Amino acid sequence: MSVIEIVFPLLFIAALGYGASRSGWFNSEHIAGISKFAFYVCIPALLFSAMLKVPLKDSIRLPVLASFYIPVVLSFAATLVLARHALKRSYRDCAVLALGGSYSNTLLVGLPVIVAAFGPAQMASVFLIIPFHSAVLFGLTFLLAGQGRGDALVKSLLLNPVVASIGLGLIGNGLGLKLPEMLNVSLEMLAKPAIACALFVLGANLNQYRLSRAIGLTALLSAIKLLLLPLLIFMLGTLLGLSELERAVTVLLGASPLGVNAYLIATQLKQDGEVIAGAVVLSSLLCVLSVIFWLTVLT
Repeated sequence: MSVIEIVFPLLFIAALGYGASRSGWFNSEHIAGISKFAFYVCIPALLFSAMLKVPLKDSIRLPVLASFYIPVVLSFAATLVLARHALKRSYRDCAVLALGGSYSNTLLVGLPVIVAAFGPAQMASVFLIIPFHSAVLFGLTFLLAGQGRGDALVKSLLLNPVVASIGLGLIGNGLGLKLPEMLNVSLEMLAKPAIACALFVLGANLNQYRLSRAIGLTALLSAIKLLLLPLLIFMLGTLLGLSELERAVTVLLGASPLGVNAYLIATQLKQDGEVIAGAVVLSSLLCVLSVIFWLTVLT
């Protein structure tokens, strides 16, 4: 399958979502309903059923986790230092910008690209990375910003449908749980629209954000996110001896755009919300080039 054949369906569905939102055919309530259905029903069904069946002994590989998370933390630190010196602010006031250079949209972009390129069998590698992604980066951001929100962060992560479905699936897997065939079929039916709904919502959400007036800062965050982070993952994955498939999966996750949740954190902390919203839009547009480049290199 060519790179264009992999990317086109993803772009088409996202563009359809953008067009539906932009034209007013789907209003904000419609999009919110689809988003809720996707993130509270379809995606949890997909994650739970996949984690229940995955061969854990073959899937849990520390080098894979290290090749993703070490570069993520390095990108967070690099963005923090650059913002600190460029803007003459304290590190505390640059916490959200550091998040903007390191947080990936793993569910809306990373997962669909990996499934399209390498098939559903590779979802296990993605799912074992996702639960720690928000925990690590949101934890670092709140800690750096001086917010005493440790208990609230843990609670929100545990109640997150993505984290909860992965956790329950892993527990069931470890206990050797076998679901009745009728329930398996039901979960599979619920899981099928997950990726299409996620891409549609991604496109629709882009209509709600605008590029920031601070275009230089927005471009810097997007460059770190789309260029530096996947490059670091590629180099470390090669150094740690990852297989070609493992390296491709981790790099493509890193090449995903800035996740929308970074904007929610910026709003909560009242820091650089406009810049982060702009970086979500710009990186989402430019990630087409980033993903095509890495798919060409890795496949």
